[in-house]
Amino acid sequence: MKKILFVNLLLVAAACSSLKVTYDYDKQANFANYKTYSYTNDALNLPIGDLNRDRVINAIDAEMTAKGFSKSDSPDVLIDLHVKAEEKVDATATTTGPGYGYGGPWRYGYGGGFSTTSINYYEYVEGTLFVNMIDSSTEKIVWQGRGTKTIDEDASASKREQNINYAIKQIFTKYPPK
Repeated sequence: MKKILFVNLLLVAAACSSLKVTYDYDKQANFANYKTYSYTNDALNLPIGDLNRDRVINAIDAEMTAKGFSKSDSPDVLIDLHVKAEEKVDATATTTGPGYGYGGPWRYGYGGGFSTTSINYYEYVEGTLFVNMIDSSTEKIVWQGRGTKTIDEDASASKREQNINYAIKQIFTKYPPK
């Protein structure tokens, strides 16, 4: 249940974190030949909440249309989606002091003094969405885009949609590869 909660929140990103986008592709693939697409069953059943899954699919449909693709029952490429959520912890140490040592600055000797170090822990979830483009005839991945961002568990529905649309748009900025 905890994993599904993390995955449901995948693209609901925190305002203070930035989206990291990477991509990879098959240099032998002829991307000019790809004009139609469809989704794999795994993509259509992505293990996230129904509302977020619909948001992701709609955002990908918009980007695929913008790239000149159309949906088809016999597509050139299949879109496959995967998600990964990872719990992370950052620690920040803050040291206060030191003083002047025994007797303060007006006495003899400057010792090491006393200082205090406090450590603050920040726990968060980092989510990654993988968008794989699979050549239908060879069944091999020809392009993969990835978006990674810290998850904001308290985002509103409109902010979730805005974040998902932004993430998908950024993932597809490197398609087709040049």
